[in-house]
Amino acid sequence: MTKIRNQIEFEVHGAYALFTDPLMKLGGEKMTTQIPSYQALKGIVESIYWKPSIIWYIDEIRVMNAIRMESKGVRPIDMSGGNTLANYSYLRDVRYQVKAHFEFNTNRMDLKPDFNEHKHHNIAKRCVEKGGRRDVFLGARECQAYVESCNFGAGEGFYDNYDEVHFGTMVHGLNYPDETGRNMLETRLWQPRMKNGYISFIRPEECSLVRPIKEMHAKSFNLGESMTAVDEEYDELEVKK
Repeated sequence: MTKIRNQIEFEVHGAYALFTDPLMKLGGEKMTTQIPSYQALKGIVESIYWKPSIIWYIDEIRVMNAIRMESKGVRPIDMSGGNTLANYSYLRDVRYQVKAHFEFNTNRMDLKPDFNEHKHHNIAKRCVEKGGRRDVFLGARECQAYVESCNFGAGEGFYDNYDEVHFGTMVHGLNYPDETGRNMLETRLWQPRMKNGYISFIRPEECSLVRPIKEMHAKSFNLGESMTAVDEEYDELEVKK
């Protein structure tokens, strides 16, 4: 398998996952999609390690366990007060191997002093080994997840000999202004296919189905004030070794 520059490999697993299908939220009840979206996986990677000077790209995932669903009766808080009764459909006993890499955010040239790929990559790999910097969730906050370092492709997976599975049109992810340079929040759609348990993701700019959501402006970051420089973080980690 081809190794991409600045790449990390890890396994993420949990008892339940809820990758909400937006079309199923209209009635107040949530149903998970069969596989995680690019955006959900990107959120997991950003919980492991993130800086506004870099953009994470999800290259590929491997679905390790059988895709199984379970419905639960829950009592979400109603906006008008009190609780309502709803049924949420979750994925059960999920485990994925993930391969991702980062590139510098060229829309944030104000953060160019933070463009040190060697230090970012080393910090990211250490964060994977530690299980991430922030709490990791599989789509929803009630679905706690755990991250471990792995060799992508190692071990046996449930779909190793399943040939090709199509999932129809699904949400790929969101385009944020600080990553596109456009003052607009947009959603992307695509048609994923899984072959022998592997799903290769196309890059965000390769998605042909893009729809605007609302006008939005990039968040401001000041190096050394609202964010710590990678050089400083790297030096602190070296001292702690």
